[in-house]
Amino acid sequence: IVGSGASGLPAAIRARDLNASVIVVEENFDIGGHGIISQGSVALGGGTSVQKKHGVKDSADQVYLENTRPDHVHTRYADRKVVRAFADHNVETFEFLLANGVRFVDVRPMTIPAEGFLTPRRQTTYPWSQDLKETINNTAGSGLMRALEKSARAKGVEILLQHQMTRIVREKPTSGRVLGISVTNLEDDSTINIRARQAVIACTGGSSSNLVIRTIYNPLLTEEYQVGCEPYSRQSGDAEQQGMAIGASLGGTNNMRTESYLALVKPQWLGARYGYDRWKPGGPVFDKAGASGIPVQDYQDLILVNMLGARFYDETVGVHLFNTDGNSDPVFDYLAAAVSSAVIEVNGVKQRAGGPVWAIFDADAVTREEWDPRPPFVDIENGYFFSADTLEELARKLTRNVYQKTPMAPAALTGTVTRYNSHVDLGQDPDFNKPTPRYKIQTPPFYAAWATPILHDTYSGLRVNEKFQVMDIFGQVIPGFYCAGESAGGFALHGLGRATVGGYIAGTNAAKERV
Repeated sequence: IVGSGASGLPAAIRARDLNASVIVVEENFDIGGHGIISQGSVALGGGTSVQKKHGVKDSADQVYLENTRPDHVHTRYADRKVVRAFADHNVETFEFLLANGVRFVDVRPMTIPAEGFLTPRRQTTYPWSQDLKETINNTAGSGLMRALEKSARAKGVEILLQHQMTRIVREKPTSGRVLGISVTNLEDDSTINIRARQAVIACTGGSSSNLVIRTIYNPLLTEEYQVGCEPYSRQSGDAEQQGMAIGASLGGTNNMRTESYLALVKPQWLGARYGYDRWKPGGPVFDKAGASGIPVQDYQDLILVNMLGARFYDETVGVHLFNTDGNSDPVFDYLAAAVSSAVIEVNGVKQRAGGPVWAIFDADAVTREEWDPRPPFVDIENGYFFSADTLEELARKLTRNVYQKTPMAPAALTGTVTRYNSHVDLGQDPDFNKPTPRYKIQTPPFYAAWATPILHDTYSGLRVNEKFQVMDIFGQVIPGFYCAGESAGGFALHGLGRATVGGYIAGTNAAKERV
């Protein structure tokens, strides 16, 4: 099994329960993947013991129907066979998690209508402990992943940390059975070949960190966009890349569009490279994260500009988590503008570009927001937060950021701020209809904080069938090859429910392989 996250460990435990010998290969220095950094929210239903306890009526059919709704952007493109398998295994996967030590907060399950399903199914795990060495970032997902790790190790699953899969070995380059994998020991750069007697299950967590794969789905997602759960866990794209190298097909690619909940989002924390979650000082990856970031209480306190220093959209737009009509959220128009509003001239012709997005504000905003514009809250050292006594000086400093490849003209930023201040006097924003602009940007020092959109979920991957066997480009099963979690295509459900069930199904079927 490749990957020790929310699909890899359930796959490992389930296969071991069925008497298979199991080895898990993990590139990171510890287990858990995105799951351990998550908020531990697991959407499983169909009539689980927790649902029954709290009076929630549900069934496998209801899980299936709600996750294949044709009237919602998040469900209408689902692979119906994959979702049917998911629905039919919800209850047993939930009880499997409980049996393997996972503890959920004893409250009524909830729902997030933006995901498409309306029946309460989301429940949250308890954090494993308050020890940052154990939890990585003290998030509730640690309760899921550490419990599964403990159970897996107790049952005899072998876990190889700091080993990265570099090749999937097949009998012939694009035909025959999958025989195993080649991995690189990241400590000494040695190569190990591991024979799989029954199957290889790829659970590498999606492809959002892989520039080659993510730009297959959306060519606008260039290098400047960071990924949720980095720098701890990469969405490496290893399953997709190595799978395609042996003939595997991608599946459900229409799910991987930016008009999908949490595929691409505004950052929650500004002034730091990794703004999806707030990295906690003292944690094992905080030095890589660089800063914890600063939260925004009111987007009236700042403007957002592209890499050329121009505003591009109403800054106050956000994700409407309780939008139930299935229509595109305004945030997607914001994101489209963020990745395409800058127009630069290259070799005499105009080209659209992405590049950094910066939050621009002044000393008065710092006071109103009660920010501390110093490390460890902001990342000055690595070029994700700047301050200056003038706007001109601030613009010139931005080239210290590695992704600010086109210098911002000081006059452009000054002109943008001057125009915005005139909108405050006017009481309206004729450029982007920001509701009643309130505060001028006029009191030094002035600040620029990294506010570039963040890639989060991967909603497409290798094409799989209802057994989570990988399919080739001719629609045939690749013998001995399975895939689960965010690297498996066909289903756009956000979060840990999709991953745990996929791993459970893949582990079940892989352990039953007869060679």
